[in-house]
Amino acid sequence: MKNSPLDILKTYWGYESFKPSQLLAIESALKGKDTCVFLPTGGGKSICFQVPALSEDGICIVISPLIALMQDQVENLKSRGIKAQFLRSGMPYREVDQKLDNCVYGNYKFLYLSPERLQQDLVQQRIKKMNVNFIAVDEAHCISQWGHDFRPAYSQIQILRDLHPRVPVIALTATATIQVKKDITEELELDQPIIVEESFQRANISFLNEFSNDKMNDLYAELRNSDPSTIVYVRNRSACIELSDFLNKKGLKSTFFHGGISQTEKQNRLASWLAEDHHVMIATNAFGMGIDKANVRQVVHYHLPESMESYYQEAGRAGRDGMPSKAIILYNESDKQRLNNQFVKTIPTFEAVQVVYKAIMSYFRVAYGEGENKSFDFNFHDFCFRYKLHTILTYNTLNLLDRLSVLSLDKSFQKKTKLKFLISSERLIRFIDNNTQFALLVRTLLRTYGGIFEQELTINTHLLKKKTGFSDKEIYSQLEALEKHGLLEAEFIKQDLSITLIAPREDKYTLNPLRKYVVQYQENKLQKAKAVLNYIEANSQCLQSFILNYFGENDFSPCGKCSNCLNDKMNDTKEPDPKYYKKIETQILKLLDQTELNSKEIIQESYYPKHAVLTTLQFLLEKNKIKLTTKNTYTIIL
Repeated sequence: MKNSPLDILKTYWGYESFKPSQLLAIESALKGKDTCVFLPTGGGKSICFQVPALSEDGICIVISPLIALMQDQVENLKSRGIKAQFLRSGMPYREVDQKLDNCVYGNYKFLYLSPERLQQDLVQQRIKKMNVNFIAVDEAHCISQWGHDFRPAYSQIQILRDLHPRVPVIALTATATIQVKKDITEELELDQPIIVEESFQRANISFLNEFSNDKMNDLYAELRNSDPSTIVYVRNRSACIELSDFLNKKGLKSTFFHGGISQTEKQNRLASWLAEDHHVMIATNAFGMGIDKANVRQVVHYHLPESMESYYQEAGRAGRDGMPSKAIILYNESDKQRLNNQFVKTIPTFEAVQVVYKAIMSYFRVAYGEGENKSFDFNFHDFCFRYKLHTILTYNTLNLLDRLSVLSLDKSFQKKTKLKFLISSERLIRFIDNNTQFALLVRTLLRTYGGIFEQELTINTHLLKKKTGFSDKEIYSQLEALEKHGLLEAEFIKQDLSITLIAPREDKYTLNPLRKYVVQYQENKLQKAKAVLNYIEANSQCLQSFILNYFGENDFSPCGKCSNCLNDKMNDTKEPDPKYYKKIETQILKLLDQTELNSKEIIQESYYPKHAVLTTLQFLLEKNKIKLTTKNTYTIIL
């Protein structure tokens, strides 16, 4: 007897009931209907295809654009006792073959793969043999040229319909405009799909745009008087480190997360934040996808986001438990200029794509007609330095080449170590007999790697750590000592990117068919950047309504709690609300009774929002309760 969807939910997720939209999507899928699921971030989209897949015999094929997202979801399913696999880029043929065999014969319930993988003959042949119960298309907005992460390979997903024409498709996304929703249903060739959608309105979130001439201190003022779980988004790695150091020195427990730290560090920092050992996570947009933390009270954008889609997805990580939360953008005039210089001016043109592609082929010495499915590790900054390439433009171009299925980009940070012993095994044994501090590491190397005396080998330091119990630092220290003794040669290489060439090198024949997509991508990105600037400058419109209008929802009354609505409330009355602002007045007068303070210092010492403090200061000045000194500080009038 099959378990009911509710039984499955309780058994694997521990929830007692579905959200109404989840239940509607699940019932649609189980009736064999194509289904589109448009739910905001935190709406529980994954359950909409995972529960039906567990309810029926067979395996669910999940198309997803991001390796990190696939890996996260597969690990999450495995932790619940559910058999799942994913195919990453750069995976050797033999491993791909084995994993696909497992999915055909091993009673697996989920296979995650990229749309590029789907185009391989081996993958298609094995999927045809599988008992497929559902096809799930995650991040379905990628199929639309007007989506914020358009990937042409998504247009090939209908291959699955050819292989399994009767299997229902479930398309899911958290960010879709009216045009994108239309493209999803048409491009996926869905058959009279059931549309499951909720309003993008997040009534529990206050959207606040705050102008700041001193963002570091204003961020500290925002965070200092409480310790709620917070994400602060920045646009680069150096800002992650700088802000985290600043807040820690101020006594706030923060950590940081970006694509340049190792997988182990990522896991440790995430665990620390989830456990609230550190309340504040400073992060690039590498953080957040698949992160399930319901009690995030505020999301702060320290730099302007690149699109309204990415902003709303990131801001939507606040308040998933339905409790009051805040989404704040701190900005000033230089941020608008930065958005232009660091984003608009670094959107790849077709000429930039040609230059970077040619440099990659030269860097890895790929011959014409060669390179298909070959993987390469490289130091990104060395690559840019060698070919005199602009780093941000080049990085964006590599990401675009990834979306266009020319190559697959892996951004995971790696340390690789190459070793070769220079002495015989007999002399090495005699050495460790006399220098026992090296015995465990050397004997582990000898047991783990055959041929280490005959040739240079790449060593997996993570495996050595597990077998010896040593830290990275201890392993590298001992290897360096052995090298100084003349026993071995070691090369320590830091790799911050790796790529797998999907298409062989054919220069203009590889790139020319993609010209129209590159031009469309450039136009699309410019429009999205303009929408962000319009959002920042929309001083007379409710911010929640602005967002909802952007996603095609109209007829919403002002939210009453965004920064624009709050400003309107203040302007509607000559005097502040007595109940709320009397408390602020009392606190300010108490502070000034001790010493003179400027407005920034009062805001930092206050428990109340910046705009409310400034309004109260103006009120106190008008009532002659305080005055402004020549030092630009406030003092009480006696």
